[in-house]
Amino acid sequence: MNVRERHTLTRYAWLSIAAAVATISLKLVAYWLTDSIGLLADALESLVNLAAAVMALWMLTIAARPADHDHAYGHGKAEYFAGVIEGVLIIIAAGGIGWTAIQRLFAPQTLDHAAAGLAVAGIATLINGTVAMVLLHAGRKHDSLTLEADGQHLMTDVWTSVAVVAGIGLVALTGWYILDPLIALAVAVNITVTGIQLVRRAVLGLMDTALPDDELTAIQTALADLGDHGCDYHALRTRQSGARRFISFHLLVPDTWSIQQAHAMAEQVEAAVRAAVPNSTVFTHLEPRNDPAALADIALDRADESEHVDPVAR
Repeated sequence: MNVRERHTLTRYAWLSIAAAVATISLKLVAYWLTDSIGLLADALESLVNLAAAVMALWMLTIAARPADHDHAYGHGKAEYFAGVIEGVLIIIAAGGIGWTAIQRLFAPQTLDHAAAGLAVAGIATLINGTVAMVLLHAGRKHDSLTLEADGQHLMTDVWTSVAVVAGIGLVALTGWYILDPLIALAVAVNITVTGIQLVRRAVLGLMDTALPDDELTAIQTALADLGDHGCDYHALRTRQSGARRFISFHLLVPDTWSIQQAHAMAEQVEAAVRAAVPNSTVFTHLEPRNDPAALADIALDRADESEHVDPVAR
């Protein structure tokens, strides 16, 4: 997916913003009707959804920018910042919900107009569920952590709302008003876990973590027949920046090959790796196979190569 096509992903962020505004309004109406702390917690989470959607729009706009002099590898990592910030916002919202629920736990209150409030909350849940499915599908299709994180956030909100609506309905039927703050506490715990998972995934991306095992296997499969041509490879390194994968390795060719032969093989190998792992940029470093120096430059930091062994070197 090129930069221009990636820029079109911002339309999903606008969809998320519109859904957040609509659901905040509906859930606040539901809270106003019922005075339920569970519904208030649900509305506060949607407020975080709005902030997260605005952040997603900003980060997607930055990530879509082409590579430039100061960012030769592009701006894809901007999406990880969105993941971190969204995760932190979720955790903060969970803290606020938990604090409010604890206060209500010691002073339970009756609920008013429960049926009307639950109907309004149900409409908001339906909106969130539809938009969440759209964002999750788009995030996986276009390999966008920002959209996937936003979709996961909204889907968490959906399940939160379902639990709240079911719980408030139970409160209305049984008169057990203490269930209202207990439901809110459960909501807080649930969204805290989601926030932690989002932060962890984004931090792994910022730390240049290697590609997942299935993609590493695809790379190794693409390189498996090098021996048939008298070639080999080592010092395989991978990382990800948003949707873009970066793959580098040293290509070892027969000592007697000309530069033209070696370059032709490099082009063939790089094309095979790109086909195996879409959205990848592949860098190769040519070396004569039997040159002792070729075996002495596997370490990431060549100054410490006598003490360091590259864990992904072949």
